Amino acid sequence: MTGPVVVVGDTLLDRDVEGMVSRLCPDSPVPVLDETGYVDRPGGAGLAAVFAAAQGAEVVLVTALADDAGGARLSSLLTAAGVQVYALPLAGATPKKIRLRAGGRVLLRHDRGGVPGEPGEPAEAVLRVIASASAVVVSDYGRGVARQPALRAALAATRAPVVWDPHPRGPGAVPGVQLATPNEAEARELIPALPGATRLATASRGAQGLRRRWRAGAVAVTLGGDGALLCHTDSTPLVVPTPSTAEGDTCGAGDRFAVAAGLALARGALVSEAVQEAVAEASAYVAAGGVAAALPPPASREPGTVTGPGAERIGVTEVAAVLAEVRARGGTVVATGGCFDLLHAGHVATLQAARKLGDCLIVCLNSDSSVAGLKGPDRPVVPQGDRGRLLAALSCVDAVMIFDEPTPHAALSWLRPDIWVKGGDYATGAGDAPALPEAEILRRWGGHTVVVPYLDGRSTTDMIAAARAGGRPAGTCCAAARSSEGDWAAAPVPAVERAR
Repeated sequence: MTGPVVVVGDTLLDRDVEGMVSRLCPDSPVPVLDETGYVDRPGGAGLAAVFAAAQGAEVVLVTALADDAGGARLSSLLTAAGVQVYALPLAGATPKKIRLRAGGRVLLRHDRGGVPGEPGEPAEAVLRVIASASAVVVSDYGRGVARQPALRAALAATRAPVVWDPHPRGPGAVPGVQLATPNEAEARELIPALPGATRLATASRGAQGLRRRWRAGAVAVTLGGDGALLCHTDSTPLVVPTPSTAEGDTCGAGDRFAVAAGLALARGALVSEAVQEAVAEASAYVAAGGVAAALPPPASREPGTVTGPGAERIGVTEVAAVLAEVRARGGTVVATGGCFDLLHAGHVATLQAARKLGDCLIVCLNSDSSVAGLKGPDRPVVPQGDRGRLLAALSCVDAVMIFDEPTPHAALSWLRPDIWVKGGDYATGAGDAPALPEAEILRRWGGHTVVVPYLDGRSTTDMIAAARAGGRPAGTCCAAARSSEGDWAAAPVPAVERAR
């Protein structure tokens, strides 16, 4: 494979709520679930992308994320799984599927998210990554991403093999896909069965009908525990049985099938070989226990929150409100990030300059665990709650978002700021704006990075070291002490790394 595996489609937030059932509700004959914990995972196209990344592939996910806490959670989970997220804006709320489980069985599924909103336009970087793919897997969950016109044009034009996992509410595959993979129920809904027809005859009719309708190279109708039926010409269909019969949690089995087929095609396999490999992979996945066994459980905690006085502008919910207001009036979203341990004049100057570049400023703040991982076990000196309150108290800061990862990449994939501001060494020769990893991420949605100079002699690390040594940090007296924010504002124009 010479390019990334690109997964395109709707991403949902899946939550498995585990508990115990020992009694019935007194006012109705239904079991009462006593919750013992929960696990969040990406669902839909997000789950397909995580499956591909778990196989060691370089994976790009083209999806739509909402400006809410669910979108931020998905961005964090996907980035932690090694998936590069190219997110389109999504109107409305993050779709959620909540499964209530006890004793290894699902008692009830509760869906949230309502009517899907329309995803926004993809940036040029999204179209380029589809063109450069070694394989494309479209995981359509009927919520609009696969219907986006520019994406459909790019999918029709790519020379990579395309595997299309359709949905009855979706638009259908673009012409020329190498393989479409509906399940039995989807094929029957799209191509109704003839009265009295057998199961295999119905699957064959559906596969042939969809192959002609979509002008697809082949269609494989998955048959659950009985394998798949493949049609790639008008000749007799090929039935691919499962290596062994297995019962278990089938959630995600269709995504596992489509991803396995896509990876096989990327390696140069024939369609029949890819389907055989996909049947074996999906069967083994179900036999092993499904998604709970296939993926390590991610952390259940939500992004960092701060409560109490002074926390009114801290948290994902607060950030989402600012984003919605600014974007509704066509404004510019500016973001910056850092540890901000011992807030000093250099920090304030950078934040004030950043705020002047747009209509709001969002600060991405490293959590305590993130700072400790970057700076050492004796940092931070100031806990994240206090650091967040100090930043939120500045008039130039509109909201603060706390993240746990070493880098703000997951936060950026969700925020999608128009401008990302970096300060400090990058403006004095120790760094290069085009080499900033954030610059490449900003290109995914057409944003750009701006580098601003620090006030000389302001360093948290130096301040802490001097305080511990009983001295005074260099650069805080004499000429350096006479520097003012007015002097800083007259500094040279910041360097800009624009999206290409």
